[in-house]
Amino acid sequence: MIKLTRKRLALIAVAATVIVAAILSTWWYSLGPVERTATLKTIWPIIVFGTLSGTIYALLALGMTLIYGVAEVVNMAHGALFMFGAYMSHLFFFRLQLDMIPSIALSVIFTGIVGVAIYLLTIHPIITDILATMVTTIGVSILIQQIILVGFQGRMVPVPTFVPREAGSFDFFGVTVTYSQVIAAAISIIFIAILWIFIAKFKIGKAMRAAAQDREAAMLMGVNTTRLYMITIAISASLAALAGICISAAYTGIATPTMWTSPLVMSFAIVIVGGLGSIKGSIVGAFIVGYAETVVLLEFPEGGFLKGAAALVILVLALLVRPRGLFGKRKEME
Repeated sequence: MIKLTRKRLALIAVAATVIVAAILSTWWYSLGPVERTATLKTIWPIIVFGTLSGTIYALLALGMTLIYGVAEVVNMAHGALFMFGAYMSHLFFFRLQLDMIPSIALSVIFTGIVGVAIYLLTIHPIITDILATMVTTIGVSILIQQIILVGFQGRMVPVPTFVPREAGSFDFFGVTVTYSQVIAAAISIIFIAILWIFIAKFKIGKAMRAAAQDREAAMLMGVNTTRLYMITIAISASLAALAGICISAAYTGIATPTMWTSPLVMSFAIVIVGGLGSIKGSIVGAFIVGYAETVVLLEFPEGGFLKGAAALVILVLALLVRPRGLFGKRKEME
């Protein structure tokens, strides 16, 4: 039944793509040369910036969808770990005076360790109660925020950038793109590919897929689910931290004590759109949100204030139209 549903969905998607392509082709060839040039000037920045944003958003959302797919845990502290990673990069780079690469690596590793501590202390005792884990991890988010407020006196702090500020930007076929944005997107692609290969080819990754499909059967086959969940949340937290560093370095250049709410909503919207527990669904959902935000930012007055609402609108529409997400199955881990 599931296979038939997925085949039907695939056929509908292909048919819809063909119809949309035909409509767009007809519309495009009906335009004059001047109108085509003006249209390209409008669409091309959306494609470029939406792709860059979507790539980093995918890295952010994969951490949340991974822990849900394997352990059925909706980790509402994901945004706080995003913020924590950005602040740790500031600590290691600016205060401890380490080089950029060690600072980022140590920030990611340390956040992964914090994620394991959160799991052992707050999630593991109540892991079978989804609502309780959601409420508890919201409390953990507030606790992490308070620690940041106390530790950094509530200040905004700079984060290390991938290239010096004076390196600036370059022209990409008429669109001005910064080197930091490109590097952040490249880092995201590399780690998304590594995660995909890890889950598909490595023993622990296969154990994650087994636990996602049937936890009891995986346990009967000798899978230590407690250890597996610890590894999973370590990876999830590390991805959140890396996404926090990439987004902060490429776009804002700073970390703030309130920055955790936006990535939490963002990642939640993406995994709902793509399908909870679906890695490929999260990637597709990330690009949908990325392009939607870029359209709002570039085409609407005061778009910078409305950008955050795009993810919420998409989230509501997804819940109304297809609550289980684009990729049907509740959990698939593929």
